Amino acid sequence: MELMNIARVRWACRRGMLELDVIFQPFVDQHYENLNDIDKHTLVRLLECEDPELFAWFMGHEECPDKELAKMIVTVRGRPAP
Repeated sequence: MELMNIARVRWACRRGMLELDVIFQPFVDQHYENLNDIDKHTLVRLLECEDPELFAWFMGHEECPDKELAKMIVTVRGRPAP
């Protein structure tokens, strides 16, 4: 599996919901380069999910059924906002 370059990841962070933009864009700008390759792949997989699912998972309305994605959600939510 090939890693996406940072520009493509930033583009994937542009969501249809502002709430998700505010979550993903700062995380990628500040932390993506420091993630290991496995976590980078997991983040990219997370970004491939649909906005309603992401919103429900990040807001705690639903639990993500994929354990690796759920761990990444915790990682993204646990980072301080800029």
